[in-house]
Amino acid sequence: MVSMDPKPFLTSIFRAAVAAADPQRTIGSHLPARPKGRTIVVGAGKGAAQMAAAFENLWEGPLEGLVVTRYGYGAPTQRIKIIEAAHPVPDEAGVQAAQQLLALVKGLSEDDLVVALVCGGGSALLPAPAGSLTLADEIAVNEALLASGAPISVMNMVRKHVSSIKGGRLAAAAFPARVVSLIVSDIPGDNPALVASGPTVPDAASRADALKAIATYGIQLPQAVMAHLETAQADAPAPDDECFSRNEVKLIASAAVSLEAAANEAKRQGIEAVILSDSIEGEAREVGSVHAAIVREIASRNRPFARPVLLLSGGETTVTLRAKGKGGRNTEFLLSFALGIDGFDGIDALAADTDGIDGSEDNAGAFCNGQTIGRMRAVGIDARAMLSANNAWTAFEATGDLFVPGPTGTNVNDFRAIWVR
Repeated sequence: MVSMDPKPFLTSIFRAAVAAADPQRTIGSHLPARPKGRTIVVGAGKGAAQMAAAFENLWEGPLEGLVVTRYGYGAPTQRIKIIEAAHPVPDEAGVQAAQQLLALVKGLSEDDLVVALVCGGGSALLPAPAGSLTLADEIAVNEALLASGAPISVMNMVRKHVSSIKGGRLAAAAFPARVVSLIVSDIPGDNPALVASGPTVPDAASRADALKAIATYGIQLPQAVMAHLETAQADAPAPDDECFSRNEVKLIASAAVSLEAAANEAKRQGIEAVILSDSIEGEAREVGSVHAAIVREIASRNRPFARPVLLLSGGETTVTLRAKGKGGRNTEFLLSFALGIDGFDGIDALAADTDGIDGSEDNAGAFCNGQTIGRMRAVGIDARAMLSANNAWTAFEATGDLFVPGPTGTNVNDFRAIWVR
């Protein structure tokens, strides 16, 4: 049965979700056939180093390669080189890594195999400014997208049109070699072309679609970037291009699978679990308010689910920056949620990013309950003011409720577990 202390219980549910996406578990059943020629491993993302280590361990035969991950997210490997670069704002190390990846796959033959290990975070880790654009331009694009409140599908659609490696261009550079992409999805809906902006997986979104999205969300981009997007040079190769004719895409982990694992762990511990959705999007604070309304209904009227119950959800919310506070989308969600359940007994929640980092600090997210806002008031924290200032980290840090598991080696995006006792 469940411990009376909710934090260990909620932590165990989080760990079950992360374990279901562990590359040591997931890659083995998706290994491609060995080629006659060389095996080249490429990759990017916050869990790419762990994916590379797992692939090395499982692959029987020679291989070589390179993957790029976030600073501090490396893993020991023997044959695959690991480069660390900046996330979420790109840096020069990422530019150098992208150039090395493109060089690594050039000049291959039909007998060669390229294995792409791709997971969330790869967009920022692979800055490769197209045309006459610069790293400063790509940083400006990234910062504008992160502040816009646009969904991840829109962000990555724009990113691929200002890049020389995204939107399938890395796979195009490897042609005529066979390319097998092993994808850990952090995208609502699990479209593999949107994970890390699809370096090896093209999608049909056009330059015109990107320009329309920029206008719709009021995204302010540098003049040089807008000028580039007005030219055919920004066009990405289409999915039916011959250069993708030998490509294969395998989704090896996703939020859906991880939430199922979390639900099963809760049931093993004696608590009924309900998955609301694995693909929730929208403004984090608004999603938090909606979750709070559902939970109040359960707590007050025992509907639409009977107590005790664990509510699980995933996806990727967004934050429209209104100020320069500390935090991320999961802590912002949770602060809004905490305001919505203020004063209620028997409700405990954890919201965290499955990669172990939520936004600008070293926490994955935070815990809260019906007394969290009261504890904040007791130490002089105005929770509503903190929410308005995008400063959720500071609010939860003041009450000792931050959740800091460290890098997990995978990334299937947001994880929310709400226990109504």
